[in-house]
Amino acid sequence: MDSELEKNLYKMMLLIRRFEEKLLEVFAYGKLAGSMFHVCIGEEAVPAGVCSVLDNQDYITSTHRGHGHFIAKGGDLKKMMAELYGKAAGYCKGKGGSMHIADIGLGHLGANGIVGGGFALAAGAAYASALRGNRRATVCFFGDGATNEGLFHESLNMAGLWKLPIVYVCENNMYALSTPYKKAFATETIAQRAASYNMPGILVDGMDVLAVREAAKEAVERAKRGDGPTLLECRTYRFFGHSRGDPSIYRTKDEEAQWKAMCPVATFARKLIRDGILTDEEIRAMESDIADRLTEACDFAEKSPYPAIESMFEDIYA
Repeated sequence: MDSELEKNLYKMMLLIRRFEEKLLEVFAYGKLAGSMFHVCIGEEAVPAGVCSVLDNQDYITSTHRGHGHFIAKGGDLKKMMAELYGKAAGYCKGKGGSMHIADIGLGHLGANGIVGGGFALAAGAAYASALRGNRRATVCFFGDGATNEGLFHESLNMAGLWKLPIVYVCENNMYALSTPYKKAFATETIAQRAASYNMPGILVDGMDVLAVREAAKEAVERAKRGDGPTLLECRTYRFFGHSRGDPSIYRTKDEEAQWKAMCPVATFARKLIRDGILTDEEIRAMESDIADRLTEACDFAEKSPYPAIESMFEDIYA
């Protein structure tokens, strides 16, 4: 593994973590549009690792907990923050908000407030790539709860049947809102379900960015060769509740402490320092740079205008 690549992986995870923490801060001051958003603190290794192997032309579909996916795919922090503030300078002119942000130019086909809503979009994008022969891979991010939706099975069946260039990435954070993973599945793993659709199913340590990257790299290369789809189950954990107002009373403090001890950002930092790849001074410099970028993003969002009332019915129909 190239040392610069490892540094970049760490910085991406740190950027996602600090962005999400900044959202919690500005929300407390009443800055965000709306009251519903979902942070991915604790899950940073998955978007950072997966998106590090994608080209600009590759597609992703995202979820209600999708800020990390957008940042890792190359999203502009200023336009992202403006969107979350509900401002016209945002990616969707302030009308998409946290759960429906998108940028086709980045290959980001949209976050989705509907659980499992990205499966059909991803299958369609991958089918288009297969017809055009353009060697684009599509990555479909989703949570464990989405795999009990019927569209999960329909999409994987179609992808397996037609060998579509798609990688299904399940961010299994152990709870579908408050429903424990072990109480909702007849199988031991979600990865096992891949066998029904003639594709590899890989169980990945979703707290280890290098493990995620390695599995994603193999799956994306397989898709681009025309060998078909892969299902990756990345075992991870959200450190906060499902959404802003969820106190997580369904989880024990011991369980939370065990997972937080495996924090993907902190453990990777310790590894890089131990291996002589990163220094404390370099980490402080990264922190300072990220803090400045987030301050600029918030200032940009603050100063941007709200959408004009006359624009209410624009961009609704093609």
